[in-house]
Amino acid sequence: MSQSHTEKKRLRWLGELIPEKGDASRLAVLTLVQSAGTGFFLTSSAIFFTTVFGFSPTGVGIGLSVAGLCGFLSAVPAGMLADRIGPKKPLLATYTLLSVFFVLYCFVDDYASFVVVACLISVCETAGSPLRGALTYVLFGGEKATRVRAQSRGLFNLGLALGAATAAPALAVGGRRAFIVVALVNACAQLGCAVIGSRLPATDPARRGSATASRSALRDGRFVLVTFTSGVLELYQPLLTIGLPLWIVTHTTVPTALNSVLALTNTVLIVLFQVAVSRGSDTLPGAAAAQRRAGYLLALACPVFALSAYGPTAVSAVTLVAGVVVLCFGELYQAAGSWGISFGLPPKERMGEYQGVFALGRGVQQFLGPAAVTSLVVGLGVTGWVVLAVVFLSAGLASRFLVVNPARHPVPQPD
Repeated sequence: MSQSHTEKKRLRWLGELIPEKGDASRLAVLTLVQSAGTGFFLTSSAIFFTTVFGFSPTGVGIGLSVAGLCGFLSAVPAGMLADRIGPKKPLLATYTLLSVFFVLYCFVDDYASFVVVACLISVCETAGSPLRGALTYVLFGGEKATRVRAQSRGLFNLGLALGAATAAPALAVGGRRAFIVVALVNACAQLGCAVIGSRLPATDPARRGSATASRSALRDGRFVLVTFTSGVLELYQPLLTIGLPLWIVTHTTVPTALNSVLALTNTVLIVLFQVAVSRGSDTLPGAAAAQRRAGYLLALACPVFALSAYGPTAVSAVTLVAGVVVLCFGELYQAAGSWGISFGLPPKERMGEYQGVFALGRGVQQFLGPAAVTSLVVGLGVTGWVVLAVVFLSAGLASRFLVVNPARHPVPQPD
């Protein structure tokens, strides 16, 4: 009886990873196609930019930072557009434009054109985030939307991994022709997303008439603060991709090849457990609790990583894997909590605009994250890990307080 019950729970858990037939499945396929194309391109593009185009690593970094800033500025306008005309049409437009812009990469022959194309792509990719969030809310409602986002995130990471794996042959061949193939494959993937998305139901504007005169969501102080604290929790991203690899090189005797094992561990855990961890986060109290748990777990991972600097290589490697497991569950809770908050706090008729504001929180880890994490982890060593733990813990507790605090800040009303 007990074994049968366990088997049923296992089957239920696996079944929840698979989206329902219909719109949820279409959105899942769209996510998988997009992320596979993105993973295929991102894994190889930086190398091609330096080896084929001859740009310096510093120049590539500056160009992509400028592109990131342009994308950052597009999030809120994209969300406002979704409220005015519905999220589906502008989202399909971003995928269509992305397919064109990735083709343009094939014709880049100088640094200025590289930066221009990178900026155009960044604007479309960043604008797509609030548009997808608004579309998910319109199609599934607040509670079901959180589960759909959880399923999509697992598939997104799976797609990235598949795309990254298939990029190896292109890197092995090298040369401009290989880069053109990479760019065209990603262009086809983005165009495929537009085709898949066209099969989703039409969406109506969320705001009509005088409602369009509402003040900016940026004046909703409580929501902006929650956005910031959630963005601080997202520092796990540069920590995993930049800080931890540099820590391994500078403070441990572990082979750098372990980075691949850590990345794979993170991907597998996200695919398997994002939906399960997201249960209950479709309500504001549940989302607030998830953010608090994220703060605890992310803070706990920091001293675990610090311990990897001591002891023999084998022990350090095991410690790093254990730290990534803890970090990953913090990441899972942060993602789940952020969806519940971004769907639960905004007024329904302004969901797109608020999704755009919430997307700004990623700017914390995009712009400040790499420098902050590097200076703390590499520059200060163990002390830096302690500081980072305090930052994570404080952000998690602050996020929960802002969400459940009964002294609610009023949402801006129409003029």
